[in-house]
Amino acid sequence: MSIKDVFLPLIGEPRAPTLAAIEKCVAVAAGLGARVTGLALEDDAFVRPKVVFPDDPASAELSAVREVGEMQQLLNAFTNAASRIGVRAQSRSGRVPADRIASTLAEHARFSDLTLVPVKPHDSRAENIVETFLFESGRPLLLCPEQHVELLRPEIENVMVAWAPSARAARAIGDALPILQAANAVRVVTATDDKTDEVMQSGTSLVDHLREHGVYASFEIVKGSGSSIGKVLGSWAQSHAIDAIVMGAYHHSRLNEIVWGGVTKTVIGQPPCWVMMSH
Repeated sequence: MSIKDVFLPLIGEPRAPTLAAIEKCVAVAAGLGARVTGLALEDDAFVRPKVVFPDDPASAELSAVREVGEMQQLLNAFTNAASRIGVRAQSRSGRVPADRIASTLAEHARFSDLTLVPVKPHDSRAENIVETFLFESGRPLLLCPEQHVELLRPEIENVMVAWAPSARAARAIGDALPILQAANAVRVVTATDDKTDEVMQSGTSLVDHLREHGVYASFEIVKGSGSSIGKVLGSWAQSHAIDAIVMGAYHHSRLNEIVWGGVTKTVIGQPPCWVMMSH
């Protein structure tokens, strides 16, 4: 499988980190040789006009900014980035009820090989959209952390596979094969305090499988030492200059992770780098 068709939902406010994240995502699509589709959705609701006083400079400035709506600013950032980088691109926009935005975006994601999602740290709206994609699109996601956007490289060369012997992790690796095959270095990492024969065998079996696909990976176990697995993986990724993490999402039930927390919730809330997820 190759990644030829990429989807980029254009969501959030047109803040500088969001606009920079859009450009980084477009650059990743270009590096994959894929077409990228940007879709901006606006809340289909009546908005009461703001009162602007002509003699108030601040109000006048605010009015000028609002002449170009937030959705249009996101679309402009997308089309400008695509033109500047030189990638095949198409953009769309629409209006839907607020409670349908996430599911509508997930429906569009079904017609792509990969969805790129800019996310703000610990942002409930972004987390809801990511979770909706995971459970409703059937496609892998690549999270782009806005808080680290200046440090992100569009060239994904150093990849960490967060491995736990589960169907979701195996699915994530299958979805990520084109990225793993193009990487310069791939490290399979299991975070656990129990270095059992079963854990070792699982990791070495995965390395053996990846070799059949031309991916020459290493395997190691990282001790949690009392910290959450999500934080351990994030710290390890940052200390080893990892460009992207590949992982399965929601190994436990979704409700259990929402109530008690878990690896997926930790990573979605604050991705340390590019993170590719599948469910």
